[in-house]
Amino acid sequence: MSVNLSKGQGISLQKSDGGELSAVRMGLGWQAAPRRGLFGSRTREVDLDASAVLFADKQPVDVVFFRHLVSDDGSVRHTGDNLVGGAGSGGDDEAILVDLQRVPVHIDQIVFTVNSFTGQTFAEVQNAFCRIVDETNGQELARYTLTGGGQYTAQIMAKVHRVGGGWQMTAVGTPANGRTFQDLMPAILPHL
Repeated sequence: MSVNLSKGQGISLQKSDGGELSAVRMGLGWQAAPRRGLFGSRTREVDLDASAVLFADKQPVDVVFFRHLVSDDGSVRHTGDNLVGGAGSGGDDEAILVDLQRVPVHIDQIVFTVNSFTGQTFAEVQNAFCRIVDETNGQELARYTLTGGGQYTAQIMAKVHRVGGGWQMTAVGTPANGRTFQDLMPAILPHL
């Protein structure tokens, strides 16, 4: 059963039987919103990009995004760049796989961001979501829905962080501006 997360809400990433999750997928989905014009509705393609920034003691040590698909240690993997978003089927347009058991012990947080590489604002996007899925069985654990559009080009969606001996996900949901994860670093740091 999936939990719909609100901004700032966290969930423990434990299996229902009390065991620890071994692998999760952060899925990102979206559609370009139709715009009304002089000659009716039209849709302009929107290129959203998912990134995962790996932190050790509040310092960025690695990143996984469309130009660096696998973390240096191999524990985090991006499935590839989608330049236009979905056709409304509700599936993931981009995904980042995290093998939690392989994440080096010094990595204590992984922050997931979404940015509009082509510079369109989220007012031009609809049905955008970030979700965490148990990769071993495909069960959706949590979903954060990007609602309300807005005049910003990026979102710090969520973070997965160590708590005791396990992992927890927290929905961040903070809007920002930037075309790449590098542009978002000043907005990420207060959430660590």
